[in-house]
Amino acid sequence: ETSEDTEKTLEDVFRDREYQVDASIVRTMKARKRLSHTDLMGELLSQLRFPAQISDLKKRIESLIEREYLERDKDAPTFYNYLA
Repeated sequence: ETSEDTEKTLEDVFRDREYQVDASIVRTMKARKRLSHTDLMGELLSQLRFPAQISDLKKRIESLIEREYLERDKDAPTFYNYLA
């Protein structure tokens, strides 16, 4: 298996796990209401039972912001607020 195949496989696996990541983000934010980016990343990496890339987690957070589950804090852009 080439490195190209490995990379494609990892992308496919993560695509299958997107819902798990989204659910974990929403669960964490629902409980905490407001978290900094660093704290949220730490929570996610400890909760997820599979290795995840930080860039993939950021994409999922952006997706939840677009779907209005989360928002960036207007006064402190490094913080997220739970909306739903």
